[in-house]
This record gives sequence, C-alpha cells and structure tokens, in this order.
Amino acid sequence: MSVYVGIDLGTQSVRAMAVTRTGEVLGSAARPLTSHRDGPRHEQDPEQWWSQLCAATGEALRDVPGDRIAGVAVDATSGTILLSDDAGRALTPALMYDDRRASAERVNEVGAEVWARLGYRRMQPNWALPKLLWLLPDAPAGARPAHQNDFVNRRLVGHAVATDLSNALKTGVDLIEERWPLEVFDALGVPAAMLPDVVRPGSMLGTVCAQAAAETGIPAGTPVIAGTTDGCAAQLGAGANRVGSWNSVLGTTLVLKGVTRDLIHDPLGVVYSHRAPDGGWLPGGASSTGAGVLTREFPGSDLDALSALAAARADLGDVTVYPLVSRGERFPFNAPEAEPFALGTPNDDVQKYAAIMRGAAFVERLCFDYLDLLGAPVDGELILTGGGSKSAYGNQLRADVLRRPVTLRENAEPALGMAVLAAGNSDGMVRTRRVVDPAGADLREPYLEFVEALERRGWLPGAAAAHARKRAAR
Repeated sequence: MSVYVGIDLGTQSVRAMAVTRTGEVLGSAARPLTSHRDGPRHEQDPEQWWSQLCAATGEALRDVPGDRIAGVAVDATSGTILLSDDAGRALTPALMYDDRRASAERVNEVGAEVWARLGYRRMQPNWALPKLLWLLPDAPAGARPAHQNDFVNRRLVGHAVATDLSNALKTGVDLIEERWPLEVFDALGVPAAMLPDVVRPGSMLGTVCAQAAAETGIPAGTPVIAGTTDGCAAQLGAGANRVGSWNSVLGTTLVLKGVTRDLIHDPLGVVYSHRAPDGGWLPGGASSTGAGVLTREFPGSDLDALSALAAARADLGDVTVYPLVSRGERFPFNAPEAEPFALGTPNDDVQKYAAIMRGAAFVERLCFDYLDLLGAPVDGELILTGGGSKSAYGNQLRADVLRRPVTLRENAEPALGMAVLAAGNSDGMVRTRRVVDPAGADLREPYLEFVEALERRGWLPGAAAAHARKRAAR
C-alpha cells in the first residue's frame, strides 16, 4: 500500500507525517523552530527550516519501507517570504507571516483594480508583496523571491521550482488568470525575470534528488507535489473539499475555510479566496477572536476540567464575552478599534469560561451569516478542528448556536492535508470521529443581543446585522 508524506512548516515547529490511502498514520514527528521578534519584526532563519525538516522526516519515516513512499507535499505559513540566490541559498532572513515593517500603501495604489477583481480589494502590510518591496532596495544582483515552502521544495528536488498559487496569493498572483499581473509588478519596480513560474496546488514540481534523499530519508525519485498555505492544508486535512462544506478552526483565533464554485467578492475585504487544486475556490477569513483568550484569562488552569464543569452545570446564565485576543477585529467585519466587552458579569470561573466559549460561538455564527450574505453556500458539512474542538462542552454549544450538526475528525491537521494532496485528494485518508447534533437549546435571543451590541458600537455594518436577524428568524 502506498504511503504519502505530508510536511507542515509552521511558525513554532515542522511536522512530518506518513499516511496510507486508508488514513493509517505509519509515522509522525515534529521539531521546534525559533523566531526572532522585536515589535513589528518577526524573522526566522530559512536554514533552520531545512535542518529541522530533515530531522522530522527522518524520524517519521524510520519504520516506513522506502519502496512504499509515493509522494510528498509541503505547506507553509501564508505571506512568509525571503530573497534567495540562483542556487537557492537564502540572502535574507525570512520575513514571517505577521512581520509588519512594510507599508501596503503603494501596493494598494498601483494594484487596486487587480485586487478588487480578485475579491479581497486591499492588501495588508503583513502580506508578502509589501514585504518584497521592503526587501528589494538592498537586494544583491540575481536575488529572487521565495516563499517558505519554495525554499525547501528547491532543496528537495535540487533545482528551481514553481511556486503554488496558494502561497503566491499574498504576493499578488492573479488567481483568475493564474499568472503574475506583470503590469502591476512593472509599475512597482519588480522585475518579471525574478518571479517564479506559478502552478496550482497538487501539480508535480519534480522528484526528490539524491542529496535530499540522504538528508531527509525520503527516497530519491519520490514525486514532490506543489503544496498550499497552512490554512488550506488544514482544510484538506479536515476533509472540507466539497462545495458548501466548511472547516471552522478554533485555536488561538477563529479561522473559517470553505469551498465555492465561484469567486466571492467581499465589499469589506475581510473574506479572500484561494484557488483549489481542481480550479474551484476556497474562501475564508480569520477573526481576531478565539480560544487564546482562555489561556490569557485562566493561566495555568485545567481547561478540560472547566469544560467538564460547564457541561455539568444546568444553568450558566446569560453572560456573553466578546473574546478578542488583541485589539481590532478582522472577520466577519473590519473594525481596528474593536475591543473586548461583556454582556453581563460572570459569577465564577466556570461561568466566565462558558461566557467566553459562547462569545466565540456567536462570532462563528455571525461569520456564517456574513458569508451567506455574500452569496457563499454554507449548507454543507461543517467540520470543527483546532484546540477548541477538544472541549465537549464547546462542541455542543457551537452545534446549538449554529443550529446544525458539526463533525469532528480523528486526525485533522495540516500535515495530514499535505499527505492527502500528495495522494491526489483521497477521501479515505480523512476519518470521522463523531458528529454532534444540536441538543435543542435555543440561543437565538442572546445571539441577537450580541449582534445588537456590535452594531451599536459601530463595528458591525447595518446590512450584516440585518441579515443576521433575518437568518435567526427562520
């Protein structure tokens, strides 16, 4: 039986996983990564990506017969970029996904028409194209941009590689025409000759070379498949691959990724779409709310115990906390001035825990209300992943708030998603652990009070609030 290797290049670690077509994990391993942070600066050493990747794959494949390995794919953090030379060596540190030293003003002035056509309207300072412009003035001759997984894919195959449309999104690639908008890059002073070719995720980039095989333990000749960003990889790992299905990731923050046939255009610019391997679209958005607030509010506490206590308590009151991890909201509305607030006052830690989880669930529902307003299909399978999906209380609460069943997977993570992509999107690799049905609790009234509170503060646009009320009345 063939085995596929998925590699997740995250922020804090590299994870490798060897998976069969039936979803059996034959080996997995992770190695840590270190960052250099200072205010808006966030950098990593690209050489560390490679050394830690080699260590992780070597351990993960230790007991896997080499003749069974049939493909490998790598995902990476969205918007991370560096400059490399013709031989693939790093010329600069990597500017990570949240490095905010660049300005997007010039990029948005020159590329406004293209960004509007692509549905997201404006780039943010932490996107890769503003960061590329920030790097170029000091670039030596022959320098060329490389995304995080481009750097390691080149090492794997031993020659220059194309970049995938997913990682190239924040570098300004035209996802509709599947090419670089050279007129924009020319106006920005980015030479066309330095730009890599672009391919869809799932395309073959080459095969593992002899040197990489010796360092990684992946056999020479293994096909290297173009990967995606980590968010899209997590979506593949969750099995959200049919039109109308969504992966809701509740971790430090809340991230939604779904599948549509057509490109979604968002007048607020809070939803943007990746291109799927089959040519469809993967819209999504990232909120600034999430379970990260639990870590902040309950340092050192046993969150599983709080979840169990909340599930056992019959009456938790009507308290709701808007759980912003940091100031400002990004999705389902854009409000840089947004701040946390509470509707009611928790009496103890259990009620406070429940109020935070309720607020996260209300934001999640509001995200789906807004996506429905934009015309996105939201009636397919809803898969919950991320650390927040470990809470039985939270999962039941989210099913009740959304008034629909939610699915939990056995093993949904980006590395699995890359193994799935390397295998050609094999459905049998993703296994369901449980489906949670709504328990009958009607939370529409407190949800609408939450919507009203957001609108009253001037953060939630009236049209979005009105649509949320309309959907709640059904």
